[in-house]
Amino acid sequence: MELRCLIVDDSRRFVEAARRLLELQDVRVVGTAETGGRALELAAALRPDVALVDVGLGEESGFEVARRLETVPVILISTRDPDDLGQLVAASSAVGFLPKARLSGPAIRALLSGPGGGRPDR
Repeated sequence: MELRCLIVDDSRRFVEAARRLLELQDVRVVGTAETGGRALELAAALRPDVALVDVGLGEESGFEVARRLETVPVILISTRDPDDLGQLVAASSAVGFLPKARLSGPAIRALLSGPGGGRPDR
């Protein structure tokens, strides 16, 4: 089954590489946003199954963007070491975390199907 995804990241290079990779693995990237405000607009309009949100969005916090994306399951992504972010991710509204280097369709599906995965009940 195809998964519909929104990517929220301020790196165009990463977004394009992620799009190519994910679309080969039955994850359709329905939209991309460089800011939290644009992510909220696209999430409301496109109703993706999941949003991949970079922890660092320039001046914005990916953790805050994740909190504001109330109707979409969020997976936080980053190039930072997962050990540095563990407590912050655990305290966030995200369903999980993926290092950018390990991003894949199967990894996204595994997080969504695990405990706390799926659509938030808020």
